[in-house]
Amino acid sequence: MISIDDVTVAYGSFVLLDKINFHISESDKIGLTGKNGAGKSTIMKLICGLQSPSSGHIDKPNHISIGYLPQIMEHHRGRTVLEEALTAFDEENRMEAEIEEITAELGRRTDYESEEYMDLTARLSDLNDRLSTSHSEPPEIQARRTLVGLGFRERELGRLTETFSQGWNMRIELAKILLRRPDVLLLDEPTNHLDIESIEWLEDYLAARKGSLMLVSHDRKFLDRITNRTIEVVLGHIQDYKVPYTKYLELRAERMAQQTAAYENQQRMIEKTEDFIAKFRYKPTKSNQVQSRIKALDKIERIEIDETDNATLTVKFPPAPRSGDVVYKATELTAGYPQKVVFRDADIEIKRGEKVALVGRNGEGKTTLMRVIMGQLDPMAGESRIGHNVSIGYFAQNQEDVLDKSLTVFETLDRIAVGEIRTKLRDILAQFLFRGEDIDKRVNVLSGGERARLGMAKLMLENHNLLALDEPTNHMDIKSKDILKQALKAFDGTLLIVSHDRDFLDGLVDKFYEFEDGVVKEHLETVAQFLEKRKIESLKELDRKTAATAPVEAPKPAAKPSYEQQKAASREERRKRERVRYLESEIAKAESRQKEIESILSAPPADADIIELTREYLELKRAIDDLTDEWGTLI
Repeated sequence: MISIDDVTVAYGSFVLLDKINFHISESDKIGLTGKNGAGKSTIMKLICGLQSPSSGHIDKPNHISIGYLPQIMEHHRGRTVLEEALTAFDEENRMEAEIEEITAELGRRTDYESEEYMDLTARLSDLNDRLSTSHSEPPEIQARRTLVGLGFRERELGRLTETFSQGWNMRIELAKILLRRPDVLLLDEPTNHLDIESIEWLEDYLAARKGSLMLVSHDRKFLDRITNRTIEVVLGHIQDYKVPYTKYLELRAERMAQQTAAYENQQRMIEKTEDFIAKFRYKPTKSNQVQSRIKALDKIERIEIDETDNATLTVKFPPAPRSGDVVYKATELTAGYPQKVVFRDADIEIKRGEKVALVGRNGEGKTTLMRVIMGQLDPMAGESRIGHNVSIGYFAQNQEDVLDKSLTVFETLDRIAVGEIRTKLRDILAQFLFRGEDIDKRVNVLSGGERARLGMAKLMLENHNLLALDEPTNHMDIKSKDILKQALKAFDGTLLIVSHDRDFLDGLVDKFYEFEDGVVKEHLETVAQFLEKRKIESLKELDRKTAATAPVEAPKPAAKPSYEQQKAASREERRKRERVRYLESEIAKAESRQKEIESILSAPPADADIIELTREYLELKRAIDDLTDEWGTLI
């Protein structure tokens, strides 16, 4: 269906891709693998026509449609989530409108034998054929199901897209691409901003989907579940394996071992032949044998070992200073923002040496808890306490916002290094694959994976005994993730990690805190056990619904509350009064700001950003509604 023939991509003297060849058929589901910067995203852009090769060509039929999800994209503003998703059906709506126009035109005409009439009927037939391939379900039902599958809640579908983070807007773009049902689907790291449940939904969707797929992902299990072919990009060349990722690793190791053995055997044979020629070259009695072996040596096809990129991350965290037994403790912790309470009454305890994961849907409070722990956000209620002698090394989710883009890689570390460590900066950077001229690159030209590695390098400049890592593996390639995982397993301090990468978490952490619907629950189990339990819980939800329809026994007289129960009730009542006062204060602040914006909008100055002010006004309105709803439940 699509042929890539002798394609080369070069930037001056640097050759990124060197005469690569492969074919994509209708049934191929390809995992594109290789190190960050190897050229995976470039291959996708070439197929889409967003980039042209330096030489070679790409053949693809004119009639096929391609859906492409890049790593970085522009997001649209001014529409609700559902409205934006429904733009995926614009082409179908246009075809339906054209069908109506042609049908009306044919009804008016009487020149049934004319060429123009025949052209109209042919066009009508073509449009009907194209529409017949679409689902029979109404577009809105398809859009709602896809958005919910990707993690949105029904009540969020009416919110404007600009009120969501970049990660959530990526989900909207992914939903639009899936709803268009292109012939060829190109997805560049689609799981980076998805939580575990959304990844599982996308896995099921892509596994059942017909049509071609090319996928870049650093999630091994995701690749194994979906793909049937793996193309490795290494040092400008490709190796094509007709198997999923894990099997590709096995076959690649076998092929390299066989190739190395054959090369070594041939080298031994060549060496013996050359020794024979050198020893008997000038002996007349051996001249025929010498000439025969010289000719054989000239004809031999030399075995070469494929080039491999052996540069790997070599992370080893410094020894952790001893902390107190309890590293972090939260009691009845409520946290969030003026416009929204994210979670309530959480009890969390992390002890020295534990490796703990925070899991759950995006927006449920994992990063919020990290911000509370780091002192960037004050609790709304309850207690949050760092243990004795705890030194926190924090890796923020979005390194693009944290790193100074104007600095070079070397300057980034040099600005914060002190003492003897300054003499070791080049060695530290080399461990994170910044070698030679790489250390002089400015942060603004680094890829997502390079920024993640640089952010991790910063953590090694000081000795920490608590590593708080928020999505550290986003954009990291699989080899780098494996090495980082081993380094974290060997770290003798405490680890608190937010990640949606099941393979990365499995075998690394032994305890979970699950964030769901404002509640934080502790799970003392492995990743595999956790996922299995989630599926069982889903079945219990059905059981509870069934139980709700069963006859209800007459209630028994309530026992007199104990002293402890009375004490707990008193504490709850006090918490409720404090919350009411807080809500009333926040509502007053929001209403005051609304009035300020109304005043500006009534006579806006020339430099006023009307769109931004309007967006803020609408956010305040939603915040006031949420705060008022909660206030009403408490009084």
